[in-house]
Amino acid sequence: MAVPYAILFVLQLIIITTTAVVFGWRIRSRRQRRQQQQSGSRPSYSDEKPLLLSRQAYASPTIEPLPNFDWENEEPLKLRPFKPIYHITMALQTATPSSLIILDKNYLSRVTARRKIISSYPSTVLGSIPSGLAPLREAYSYLLGTYLPARYPSSSSSSPLFTTSQTPLFPCPYGLGGTGYFNNAITSRSFPLDPVESSLSPDEILKVLGETVEDDIFLLIKDPARDEHVAVAFVCCHPSGFDPAEKLGKGLAAIHGPVPSYEKIGASMERFFSKLEVGKRVKRVNWSIQTHSDLYSPSGNHVHAEEEARELKEHEIKVEECRFRVELQSLMRFPQTGALMFSFKTFLYQLEDIKREGLGGELADAIEGLGKGNAGGMRVYKGAVKWGAVLAAWLRA
Repeated sequence: MAVPYAILFVLQLIIITTTAVVFGWRIRSRRQRRQQQQSGSRPSYSDEKPLLLSRQAYASPTIEPLPNFDWENEEPLKLRPFKPIYHITMALQTATPSSLIILDKNYLSRVTARRKIISSYPSTVLGSIPSGLAPLREAYSYLLGTYLPARYPSSSSSSPLFTTSQTPLFPCPYGLGGTGYFNNAITSRSFPLDPVESSLSPDEILKVLGETVEDDIFLLIKDPARDEHVAVAFVCCHPSGFDPAEKLGKGLAAIHGPVPSYEKIGASMERFFSKLEVGKRVKRVNWSIQTHSDLYSPSGNHVHAEEEARELKEHEIKVEECRFRVELQSLMRFPQTGALMFSFKTFLYQLEDIKREGLGGELADAIEGLGKGNAGGMRVYKGAVKWGAVLAAWLRA
């Protein structure tokens, strides 16, 4: 009878030991989660899959360098995303982290103009709310401290394009006194690498980003109370038919409120934004036509349903001033704050160039197809109700 008692004793010992181990593991896990929440290392959203990693655990995506890059002779991308019938879809494509920021021969003139736009319309083109400060700092540190120096280390003459150094190589308009600097040899401007150490304000961070990259930027974080992503900071010098400042603090649905049939993709957009992992990047394109050549256009490019849209006559439209406008949009997530960066670079093309390529008829079909797909209101919203007939006829002539 001694053997069964011995076996029973061993089994009890195993149960007690296992219970103690599990109980201890749960206590440690709760303590770690509590410490993460207090330190702000990542948001503790109970309704989200934990996508974020600590600085120690997360390895920055590999950035493929473009050494000896001849930016002055680099032609802008030629994007022709129109289709005969317009359907509102997410239309996302996988993209590499390396191609986040694209430089071409227009870079210097564009960022110089952006600096002037920021100076003239600061309340329209840049803004943030308190919850946007940490994402702003992370975006700034990544773009100036990691991405740009790694992607574009030198020009065609082997001279540096974007570098970092202990002291500024060019005039530094913000935050002198830091221990490291980002140097832009194209614009001859230097900026602090560490926005915290140099005490850069949110507006100063946005101004630096606005004149360093040609892309417009919106930063978003998930608000668990509202269960949606909210815009917490932006610098947008090339708005097309909207006031960027009106988007601040709003969720995706409100941001896209004027867009016809957005409700067809809204829920899918929100889910995708929640699931996008750190280190992944996606892109998409969006096109429109405008009857002028301005990049900064917070009003006029869109027609809203409540407005009266009069069809323009041929003599009222100067085709040489019209532009085919394309936004190359990008979405990625930062590891520290979990913030999403939605950015886009705007391209303007003359209609004559598209016609010369033999694509005039296809673009004319696409103009007429704006009202034929699953978002019939696009013909009005994109303004084709005003200029569509005249431009379609000209493109086919």
